[in-house]
Amino acid sequence: MADAPVLGFTVDVASAPLEPLPAPGPASIVAGSPTFAMAVIDKSPDGSVTRGIWEMTPGTATDVEEDELFVVLSGRATVEIEGGDTLDLGPGTMGVLRRGTRTTWTVHETLRKVWQTTER
Repeated sequence: MADAPVLGFTVDVASAPLEPLPAPGPASIVAGSPTFAMAVIDKSPDGSVTRGIWEMTPGTATDVEEDELFVVLSGRATVEIEGGDTLDLGPGTMGVLRRGTRTTWTVHETLRKVWQTTER
């Protein structure tokens, strides 16, 4: 008999332990020496939706985004979207980023966010 699916759960996202991520290539670090950490909390059975927690310490780095919905828990940052707006992030900010968007993240105070990515 297969295990029953998990129908619900909670996570203390403010204190959840995160795993350090390897430093991105030198081309993606623009200023400072930021570090990155993450925890994947949940994946849909078909793998199309992933949810987790991400953190970056102060510094500036570039990224190419996934389709993502996120909410900032703590910290402050500015995200410059190539060819678009500049987003000011702080606790309680919800943001949406689209797959393939090129961004530059400048973290002023260690930023922790919860996120959900969706595959098409």
